[in-house]
Amino acid sequence: MTKPTETQNARGTIYVVDDDDGMRRALTLLLGTVGFDTRAYARPSEFLANLKPDEPGCLVLDIRMPEMSGLELQQQLNQTGCMLPVIFITGHGDVPMAVQAMKAGAFEFIQKPFREQDLLDKVNHALRHDAENRQDLARRAEVLKRLETLTPRERQVMDLVVEGGANKVIAIDLGLSERTVEIHRAKVMDKMGARSVAHLVKLHMMIAE
Repeated sequence: MTKPTETQNARGTIYVVDDDDGMRRALTLLLGTVGFDTRAYARPSEFLANLKPDEPGCLVLDIRMPEMSGLELQQQLNQTGCMLPVIFITGHGDVPMAVQAMKAGAFEFIQKPFREQDLLDKVNHALRHDAENRQDLARRAEVLKRLETLTPRERQVMDLVVEGGANKVIAIDLGLSERTVEIHRAKVMDKMGARSVAHLVKLHMMIAE
């Protein structure tokens, strides 16, 4: 039995899209043997009809298919904002297409014939990458939610604090007393959940991206 060399802590659904029945069955068997939740489709349209983009996972995708090429499917996923990492399976003559896929944001490609372990390692890597992306998005959403609780004046104070302004300078810039700035600053730190000015700067950078 093939055993992954990397721990499979990152879990999710592995979508396999390949019009070759033999390859599709082989991939499903291999991934299932090591415990992955795998869903296989012969046609891209079937995959799209069953895709749940909010669920973690990755896509193992053949680059040449009659209904819709892997590149066309990748382009469609990009247009919808789907963040699933895509691992392309390519033949020897498909390397230029694989390069094009990488430029369009593909996570990885693997060339036939490939070692089972190489594919398992790439899938594990893709799942970890997907988990990290989703965590980053969740953190950013939380910061944006906190930002919405600030008053317009508190937002002004936060922006000036992030720029390195001292309370006295901020007070002059905004036409406020230094004590009023101190109060606004304390509220900003509390509402944003910032432990320090450095932490506040980091949060600000997160939502400015």
